[in-house]
Amino acid sequence: KVGWYNAVLQPAFHLPYPDHTLAFVILSTPSMFDKALKPYVNKERLKIIRDPVDQCVSHHLSHVKEKFPDQRVDVMFDYEILPSRKPKFLAQTAAHVAGAAYYYQRKDVKLDPWGKKKIYGVCIHPKYGGWFAIRGLLVFPDIQVPFLEQPAPVDCVSTEEKRIELLEQFNFHWQDGRYRDIIEVKERYSEEQKTYFATPPAERFRLLGLTQE
Repeated sequence: KVGWYNAVLQPAFHLPYPDHTLAFVILSTPSMFDKALKPYVNKERLKIIRDPVDQCVSHHLSHVKEKFPDQRVDVMFDYEILPSRKPKFLAQTAAHVAGAAYYYQRKDVKLDPWGKKKIYGVCIHPKYGGWFAIRGLLVFPDIQVPFLEQPAPVDCVSTEEKRIELLEQFNFHWQDGRYRDIIEVKERYSEEQKTYFATPPAERFRLLGLTQE
């Protein structure tokens, strides 16, 4: 429910819907690369003019929207920002309140070792660890769900030591991706996918066999 999200954020970040409005958080799992992105690139090769992953997600979510011709469906993407430069929605907070992934933050550590350093939080999924992404939000403004019960996200990094290790790795060594394996995972990105996301965005077109005009 939109109200779960608004309840944990300052008013400046609230979504402009009544509290009982139904929303869905959209995640991509490791198999997205082979099952969605590569087929999309092969089919829509000439139409790809910006980030291929963003375009692929947009393409699939527009199909979801078409499945509800009688409903208003508002789609927001993780990369969209408002004129004020604020993101349209805070993806990690949305995933946490929806019960999809646990958003580990500095406040989840009792004995904070970082002093004045800025420490960013990170979501961990109980099945995929850090090998997933939050891609978007679907809001159904005309559907009110007052009786929907809020599911708690799975606290899969439950010890103080592990939480410190997770936030250390994510904030200071994120390039090596070790934070993604903070728990035992069921599925990881393929080597091809790791290479793709480790490549600077401007050079990713070449990896997919696309030429950037």
